[in-house]
Amino acid sequence: MTRPVTLVTFVLPSALGRWAGDMVEIRVFAVADRNDGHPTLGAALDTLCRTHPSLERRIRDDYGRVRRHISMFVCGENARGLGGLDCALPPGAEVHILPALTRVC
Repeated sequence: MTRPVTLVTFVLPSALGRWAGDMVEIRVFAVADRNDGHPTLGAALDTLCRTHPSLERRIRDDYGRVRRHISMFVCGENARGLGGLDCALPPGAEVHILPALTRVC
């Protein structure tokens, strides 16, 4: 039995794209960690950072968590509200990585 796999498209802001060969759209495969599991955002991010290692420290901290100033949206919804890195990805998921916005008074 094989583990489920899905193709994921990461959409990067140009500030991060320069660390990925000036690409702003990158497609990777996310593989579930078990035969009966679902591919997750964490699995997709692992693949992204393996194929573009210079993105790793810009997106994740030393503990593997998404940095506070980075927001990810999975199919238009904030990943933090969907379970963060454990969020299950639907087939053909699109993940937007954005720098968090702050309010200036």
